[in-house]
Amino acid sequence: MNKLDVVSIRLVKDAPILSEKAICNPQDAIELLGKHLADMDREVLCIINLKSSGVPINCNFISMGAVDQTIAHPREIFKSCILTNTASVLLLHNHPSGRLVPSKEDCMLTDRMLKLCDLIGIPLLDHVIVGGENEGYFSFKEKEMLTFEKNKYLVDYKNIEFPQVSVAEEPVMEEPVVARRHRGR
Repeated sequence: MNKLDVVSIRLVKDAPILSEKAICNPQDAIELLGKHLADMDREVLCIINLKSSGVPINCNFISMGAVDQTIAHPREIFKSCILTNTASVLLLHNHPSGRLVPSKEDCMLTDRMLKLCDLIGIPLLDHVIVGGENEGYFSFKEKEMLTFEKNKYLVDYKNIEFPQVSVAEEPVMEEPVVARRHRGR
């Protein structure tokens, strides 16, 4: 007999480091977590989950990588957002080198997260990079790099255009008309 396991998902809280002060700009985020990230000898990516008022709900350290990179997948990033009924999010990571220029991967992650956040309805407010000495920062929002063409959704299912061939299907090749006529003789 087949069984379907029933699971429950719970949020596990660590020691608090956040405050009741709303995060309104990158400097507020830096005041809150900049020192923690600047002390790291490897790249660390975290997400700050915010209430609709901008007050932090929690912080989730998503990934700890190497001295010059870290890897993060959206499914890992969104876990704490969904579990805590987050209204908006802020990504924050460090560059231990102190170089405050986003890498190609930083830009790609930000672009992907912008689109996914729009899709699930949890706005990405900013992606901030702090340096190794916590002196200065790079804000994607302040550099006006958080813009993209918003998704537009159809409201009538009759207007949805489905592809003729799905990925898992092979196209059906029809025999030429000439071949069909000669077969019956």
